[in-house]
Amino acid sequence: MSKLTSDIQANLDLFVAETKKNSLVWGLRNEEGWLSCDSTEFENSEVMPFWSAKEDAQAHNVEEWADFEVLEIPLDIFVEDWLLTLSEDGVLVGTNWNAQLEGKEVEPSDLAKMYLD
Repeated sequence: MSKLTSDIQANLDLFVAETKKNSLVWGLRNEEGWLSCDSTEFENSEVMPFWSAKEDAQAHNVEEWADFEVLEIPLDIFVEDWLLTLSEDGVLVGTNWNAQLEGKEVEPSDLAKMYLD
């Protein structure tokens, strides 16, 4: 059962805590690349969703995203490489989107700072 709720700040906090504990981040990827979509919060911005639990990522692996594969990314690579690249590309990070596709959209550099605490 998912730990995600309608409280998107709590889901962000859970994302950081769980990924620190498990040292893994989960995303969706197909032959064209990693899943990204238009931001609902910021105009002309792209967001790439990630989850702290495989089950939550799998819950989104349906309908228009059914052709994606659920894949893990080691946390150190996510923080040291991915967040830097996403920041350079101007792509936001969507953290622990719930069943309603609601989740905090954060700047990669802001998310990286959360791992320094």
